[in-house]
Amino acid sequence: MKLLALDTSSEGCSAALWLDGQITERFELAPRGHTRLLMPMVRELLAEQGLKPSDLDALAFARGPGSFTGLRIATGVIQGLAWGLDLPVVPVSSLAAVALNAIEEHQLSDGSGVAVAFDARMSEVYWATFACRGGLPVLQGDERVCHPDKVSLTESDDITGTWFGAGQGWKFQSDMPEAVATRMASVDLSLVPRAAHVARLAIPEFHAGQAVPAEQAQPVYVRDEVTWKKLPGRE
Repeated sequence: MKLLALDTSSEGCSAALWLDGQITERFELAPRGHTRLLMPMVRELLAEQGLKPSDLDALAFARGPGSFTGLRIATGVIQGLAWGLDLPVVPVSSLAAVALNAIEEHQLSDGSGVAVAFDARMSEVYWATFACRGGLPVLQGDERVCHPDKVSLTESDDITGTWFGAGQGWKFQSDMPEAVATRMASVDLSLVPRAAHVARLAIPEFHAGQAVPAEQAQPVYVRDEVTWKKLPGRE
């Protein structure tokens, strides 16, 4: 199984290659460098393994939520590759990718809860909660965007251990409800989406039949598009 995964949903830019269970990745924090860096990363990864794009079996990308501009970059590249190579695509949640990053980086055990928060601008956060099951994040409830004082934890039979906070949106922890902020055993603001975690999540979804054709590989913004358009100075 050969799968190429991309992420440009945050200030990080990354590409990863899953090759029969082994992952290689290129990653760089470059808020304005996604367009310049992404394709060279892809070419390097393939060349390193002696592969051509036509050798790939599938593609994956972080479909959001995240940076509007960043999401469009990865979506455009993925759609171009998928159409040109006639390959299926697995869209993966950026929030889930960070939850997996937290699970692996901090060795969270099954039953742990992971609350992921991204800075959504406009005094809001992208928010989702996950349960750790079999070393993977399982979404509890829905992904949403809201003011930090509106976030909440999902009570679930899947979550029997402690809660962990992940993502840069936790810089607003002081604005979050006390019932949320005080439940966190620890918080890691440094975690951002990475293509390696997108690839790890994409593999089981691919085998579960969750891949889509190129035209259905679309970004997920979560934010209400009408609200976005109403901002002063926006068209």
